[in-house]
Amino acid sequence: MTEPLLKVRNLSKVFPTRAGEVHAVRDVSFDVPKGAIVGLVGESGSGKTTLGRCLLRLVEPTSGSAEFDGTELTTLDGRAMKAMRKRMQIIFQDPFSSLNPRMRVKDIIGEALIAHKIGSSTGDRRDRVAALLEEVGLSAEHMNRFPHEFSGGQRQRIGIARALAVDPEFIVADESVSALDVSVQAQILNLMLELRERRGLTILFIAHDLSVVEYLCDEIIVLYLGRVMEAGGNRKVYDTPAHPYTRALLSAAPIPDPDRRAERVVLTGELPSPLAPPPGCVFHTRCNFANDGCHATEPKLQRAGPAQSAACLRLGEI
Repeated sequence: MTEPLLKVRNLSKVFPTRAGEVHAVRDVSFDVPKGAIVGLVGESGSGKTTLGRCLLRLVEPTSGSAEFDGTELTTLDGRAMKAMRKRMQIIFQDPFSSLNPRMRVKDIIGEALIAHKIGSSTGDRRDRVAALLEEVGLSAEHMNRFPHEFSGGQRQRIGIARALAVDPEFIVADESVSALDVSVQAQILNLMLELRERRGLTILFIAHDLSVVEYLCDEIIVLYLGRVMEAGGNRKVYDTPAHPYTRALLSAAPIPDPDRRAERVVLTGELPSPLAPPPGCVFHTRCNFANDGCHATEPKLQRAGPAQSAACLRLGEI
């Protein structure tokens, strides 16, 4: 892979509540290589969406560093961050709620062009919107319609066109196919692969569907309760998962090929509350291999093989 476009170091996000502090993201570090699609996976409540939004400063991180192409994002003022958002965009999860129902498609997509002063005239911006719609598999004739006139897959294509309007280099795709039918999911995933090749995009793809991540992503980061449990190349993580949590996730995913089915790993108990995370390894309350050391010591990411790392005290023993 090429040099990292995005470098994240020790990023954390704490939400203060009446019941206490919620550590949604804690001490997360990873790189996103330029031109790669990196998958961010984990259960609901693992901090995936919060992490993605922290990178774009839609949610302000509590501490840590996020460096984009040599620029530290966490210290940029409002004006500088607005300029940076031409290079960094997001595709939201729900295509039904992320589009303004009172705006026509041409205005939904054209709003970004106006905000960033792209296009010399109304006619020029209209032509750009038409070209974007064609690029994502819709027709220029659709620009005068309202969101309710489209199917879920078409609305998500509109959301993708909106993200592409300012010619970004980096996109956070937040569960962008989870609300769609399986056949429509495949179309959107293929579209994202085409856009990556055509535009040279770098994508952080947030998902909980492991089959989708396996198909789309070059590298994978596994989150649990706001911590990175495992990270590595696609095939390394899928073929030889090093962390017990990754093994459990993979064993729960439906696999049509009987030759690839692994022994089922059943997790007991519920996901702990982020208000009171367990001491030591946060996964020890559900891990079949935990010992006394796991209850007391928090593991750090360590090398688990070529292009693979995991946060487990018993790495190599299990």
